[in-house]
Amino acid sequence: MSKEKKLVEAITSRDEDFSQWYTDIVKKADLIDYSSVRGCTILRPHGYAIWELIQKNLDKRFKDTGHENVYMPMFIPESLLQKEKDHVEGFAPEVAWVTHGGEEKLTERLCVRPTSETLFCEHYANIIHSYRDLPKLYNQWCSVVRWEKTTRPFLRTLEFLWQEGHTAHATEEEAMEETIRMLNVYAEFCENVLAIPVIKGQKTEKEKFAGAKATYTIESLMHDGKALQTGTSHNFGDGFAKAFDIRYTDKNNQLQYVHQTSWGVSTRLIGALIMVHSDDNGLVLPPEVAPVQVMVIPVQQHREGVLERAEEIRSRLSKHIRVGLDDSDRMPGWKFSEHEMRGVPLRLELGPKDIEKNQCVIVRRDTREKQFISLDDVEQSIIKILEAMQKDMLRNAMELRVSKTYTAQSIEEIDEICNKNPGFIKAMWCGEQSCENKIKEETGATARCIPFEQENISDRCVCCGEPAKHMVIWGRAY
Repeated sequence: MSKEKKLVEAITSRDEDFSQWYTDIVKKADLIDYSSVRGCTILRPHGYAIWELIQKNLDKRFKDTGHENVYMPMFIPESLLQKEKDHVEGFAPEVAWVTHGGEEKLTERLCVRPTSETLFCEHYANIIHSYRDLPKLYNQWCSVVRWEKTTRPFLRTLEFLWQEGHTAHATEEEAMEETIRMLNVYAEFCENVLAIPVIKGQKTEKEKFAGAKATYTIESLMHDGKALQTGTSHNFGDGFAKAFDIRYTDKNNQLQYVHQTSWGVSTRLIGALIMVHSDDNGLVLPPEVAPVQVMVIPVQQHREGVLERAEEIRSRLSKHIRVGLDDSDRMPGWKFSEHEMRGVPLRLELGPKDIEKNQCVIVRRDTREKQFISLDDVEQSIIKILEAMQKDMLRNAMELRVSKTYTAQSIEEIDEICNKNPGFIKAMWCGEQSCENKIKEETGATARCIPFEQENISDRCVCCGEPAKHMVIWGRAY
């Protein structure tokens, strides 16, 4: 049996066992390795390169909207964490504590940051005094620690990489504008860069961030019909400001509390990329976040002139895109499977016969479509193919979401959908948490969001039959 065949068979079928398929992808596409600490993973170069591209793209968007990067300490004194009651209660089960420094027991426990609201609040209280000091538009790239009971690479790990924006504003209106602005930044990024369609909406009171006035979310649908909270943006109002005494003197020389926001995405986005786009042959990456967008593979590279021409093509393409050249001594079939497994969007094959015809073979990773293009305008042709692939992947993901979006008029219908054809479920809700709890208890579905784009499916709550207030997107989630 050929090596190419073995590589493909090494991945469990997505339809047979989605969870094992996912694990196979992250390992065999060389994205992560497991560490000796339960729930912690090593980001391999290929996995980290994807994160770097995500980070670079988002960082530019943040700076274009006036935000500056800062860095806060990793440790939070317990007394500081306790200042915001709702916040600390929300994170208490996930907090990791440092109790000793060397051989000495600490006089006060230090929390390893699960998030940095309290640190930013302490800092803002020290640096914000006047209306002239506002707004403060800060962002931090860092890692955080949450002591999860059940873990899965990228989706839920004890330590993970993320960004967390923290801003302070003079008025409630400015804070709300910032909250929605950053949610829209995330949504546009997910759709146009990651090729993942999202639904924007507000979290219910039960699902909102601990200590927030309101939480807004972008929700995406995975290939198995489960939802993934892809990014969140929180309006804190002045709750944290009152707990930490963050006040400023306004233009009338009156003391006012600031209004704050927080927003973040993490390496969970890589998990979303896998579960939305990939297939039984391995990883599939949208060109925008592929570390290598085109891999040049010389065929019969021992023949005179083949490697030289392949390098010439690589050099030409490198001025426009991220390109690699696999000139290893492995067989071409092995190389094809290897780079397919790693999700390289385009494969460029070049052999002696192609050189004679002044052409090369291009194979798309997503559709496996093969086409011949002239070497004279190879740069322009490949750029067009990459652009088409990016758009096609978003369209295909959108079509999948549409095919897995349902409506329900009863809890029984929600339960049946969840068990037989999982996906997004549109159903009306009265707004009472007791109904939200009952739906979760009986079906396993949670309220993913109250979408901004509302529909009137019926006038009655799907649970209690009382007058409905909102149409909610329900679903089982990661």
